[in-house]
Amino acid sequence: MAFEGLSGKLNNVFGKLKGRGKLNEKDIKDAMREVRMALLDADVNYKVAKDFVAKVSEKAVGEKVMDSLTPAQQVIDIVHRELIELMGNTTAKLNFPSKPPCVIMMCGLQGAGKTTHCAKLAKHLIAQNHRPLLVACDIYRPAAIDQLKIVGEKAGAHVFEMGQTDPVKIAKEGIRYAKDNGFDIVLLDTAGRLHIDETLMDELRNIKRETNPSEILLVVDSMTGQDAVNVAQSFNEALDITGVILTKLDGDTRGGARKTNPVCRNGREAHGSGAVLSGSYGEPNPRHGRCADPH
Repeated sequence: MAFEGLSGKLNNVFGKLKGRGKLNEKDIKDAMREVRMALLDADVNYKVAKDFVAKVSEKAVGEKVMDSLTPAQQVIDIVHRELIELMGNTTAKLNFPSKPPCVIMMCGLQGAGKTTHCAKLAKHLIAQNHRPLLVACDIYRPAAIDQLKIVGEKAGAHVFEMGQTDPVKIAKEGIRYAKDNGFDIVLLDTAGRLHIDETLMDELRNIKRETNPSEILLVVDSMTGQDAVNVAQSFNEALDITGVILTKLDGDTRGGARKTNPVCRNGREAHGSGAVLSGSYGEPNPRHGRCADPH
């Protein structure tokens, strides 16, 4: 799983600390060097790893810690608290407008899992007694519309599509259809690219301008690693995203995208809810991070 490798390395570091009894500054420094290497090996951005170790070191070298009867345990507690702070310690909630439907725009690079996670999120919302409508706005990728129909059917969600026409028009008509037919949530499955380009961003900006979504969720492949920072920053600058969904966390990824992504860490204050959905079609999986609560 995503964090098992990092957990094992950190446990080894803490085991060495516990075996030393009293600690001095050199012991702390050596341990923090190993922590930094463990973070870097987990694909965490170098600056994030450096800042994390600096914060822990500053608190761990304090007089209260060094002179305590259980200095190793106190260092472990400091690392634990800082990891919680790094990962985010609040539960994300979707922003529902006073008047439905709630429009959720899904965006991201091609292959990240947007279409699949549209259905996962739809199933999660159906379990909360909502009526989501999936709107097929990806007219470029071969069989993208058919895929949305298949995963939508599996999730028990209705799919709206207009074939190979203008994505902005599809999004607007989908919202109109939702209003006329009693759907309280609209999930826009937008197109991705193999890389970030202005054509992609212009189309997404046009969809945002015409639909005024309540949420703009960036779908990121957790195997992206440190480049997830650049992807998130690019989308955030263009669209002011409100949250991130990380996919494929049940694979052998090292999880660096999750620990590195500033939008995940900083919550609403940095325009990111840190929404993470995983499991089978939206079933929350506590091992994989925080799940967006639609209430």
